[in-house]
Amino acid sequence: MSHKKYFLILSIAFLILFLMLSVSPYDRADWALENALVIVFAIIMVLSYRKFPLSRISYTLIFLFMCLHEIGSHYTYALVPYDAFFISNFNFSLNEFLGWERNNFDRIVHFLYGLLLAYPIKELYCRVADASGFWSYFFPLELTMATSMMYELVEWAAAEIFGGDLGMAYLGTQGDIWDAHKDMGLASLGALVAMVITALINMYIQKDFREEWKLSLSVKSNVPLGEDEINRLLNEENSRIERD
Repeated sequence: MSHKKYFLILSIAFLILFLMLSVSPYDRADWALENALVIVFAIIMVLSYRKFPLSRISYTLIFLFMCLHEIGSHYTYALVPYDAFFISNFNFSLNEFLGWERNNFDRIVHFLYGLLLAYPIKELYCRVADASGFWSYFFPLELTMATSMMYELVEWAAAEIFGGDLGMAYLGTQGDIWDAHKDMGLASLGALVAMVITALINMYIQKDFREEWKLSLSVKSNVPLGEDEINRLLNEENSRIERD
């Protein structure tokens, strides 16, 4: 299957799921709020495909995460009936088995945010920022943590702006004052797991893995920056002016 056809199939599949789950969501206002960034992101993905196509692995991971997000936005994250699904289909309570006293669908998705999206972020860093070695694993972890924090700030801002039931539904804290901290921690853990798995795979198949890591951590320039670099740039500019 061609790369273009694979991307098209995933795009159509997501569009179908999006349309299906847009019908009679539990809270239409919360659904719209949850999907504002999704629509922007989907447009960016489609427009960037020609000039910057990602790997099939990255597109698959992004697709899986966006599908989970659509389920959460349809029911609102705090009310996704995953435990009822397990009970009705398998006569088994996941919450009871794991000792959960709250609906943890949001926690699962935050963990999967890191686990599923860290690799696409790594691909972005490697292909755009030319990151390699240690930095090609550290930067995706760091950006995942940063974007997770930014999303929590967006949730807080939305809750302050809209307030009431809509604000609480979007936050989905379920009374846990440490909800944002736990969400960020789980996203970070997911990204760490993804990068460790990726590193182990590359360590096995990449012959120069150790050399690449060693080179990435080596000093590339012994010249200080800061005020030294400013003076150097000013001297260069003054020399250019004098020549002109």
